[in-house]
Amino acid sequence: MITGPLQAIFAAPFLRRIGFHARRIGGEMDRHFFTSLITAVVGFVIVAAIVITLLEGEKQSLAGFGSSFYWAITTVIGSGDASYVSSPGGFVIGWVLAFFGVAIVAAMTGAVVGFFIDILLKEGQGMGAAGYTGHIVVCGWNTTARDLIEELKGDEFTTKVVVLHDAERNPAGDGVYFVRGDITSTEDLGRTGIREASSAIVFPSDRSNEADMRSILAVMAIESIAPDVRTVVEANNPMHVDHFRRAEADEILVTSRLASRLLARSALYPGLSELVTDIVSGGEGSELYRVMLPDGYVGLSIDELSAKLRGDHRATLLAVTRGGHSMTNPPTDFRLEDGDDAVVVAEGLGTLRPLELQHE
Repeated sequence: MITGPLQAIFAAPFLRRIGFHARRIGGEMDRHFFTSLITAVVGFVIVAAIVITLLEGEKQSLAGFGSSFYWAITTVIGSGDASYVSSPGGFVIGWVLAFFGVAIVAAMTGAVVGFFIDILLKEGQGMGAAGYTGHIVVCGWNTTARDLIEELKGDEFTTKVVVLHDAERNPAGDGVYFVRGDITSTEDLGRTGIREASSAIVFPSDRSNEADMRSILAVMAIESIAPDVRTVVEANNPMHVDHFRRAEADEILVTSRLASRLLARSALYPGLSELVTDIVSGGEGSELYRVMLPDGYVGLSIDELSAKLRGDHRATLLAVTRGGHSMTNPPTDFRLEDGDDAVVVAEGLGTLRPLELQHE
């Protein structure tokens, strides 16, 4: 097993992509043709060595055949000793071997160039494999997905993003790896590196109920091959939330319902929509974070926790999460326990670390 620095090198996304294309091309290759070609080359070299051994009188021995075979191989690869032969027939054999070697080198060079051209073409068409680990997979594309990409690009913790969408070109632009395919296909999901991803976000292609059904199928496909990956889904119809839960989606967001409720609160209490938009969007100002809490915070009351976060990290406490449930206004006798995390508003995390969420 490869460990240490070599393991890190071979885990590089670029090398993993080349490995994917090598396996793909190897599966499409005519193995019989290459086996026949190699056999013909070896046979030609052996025959040439036998002829040289017979033509050059002083080399007519088993040791002489070995030397002639070595000379024939080195001549083919372009480093043979021209003074090894002295007879006219030996010169002809040497020329033929040299010409044969040039043809082999040209063929190998053409094969290597063709291999990399094929890689570039397939990568440009979205037919490659991401090769990332710990990344985010965006399944599907709509206006919400476009805004999400812009938000992720502005986050201080730069996370690699892979978009899976059935389109001719990358809809997300530079900096985002594109995989062309079907969001319900386990093969196409595999090319996104879904098994090594940290989370997957599924978007409906339009506002129809049929788009929600495809999103449910996408969640089921993800769960079947990568059950440890967190799945977050945008749903069109609130009535489909139960179906998404049965498909084991971790989080379901009904954007229409969220927008309507935010608008209702803003109508009652002016300015709330601007406030919420500011804290959930990147860029300048404060943002919303879910963070891990140091072990030394265990046992603090809610007031002590709030004061410590504010004093040490310039972060305002919004909620404490315990056992998957968020408490936005805990009672006064509340005490922090091991495993609790916090939702805060801050300009930056500083020394705090973002919570590494696991599949629930």
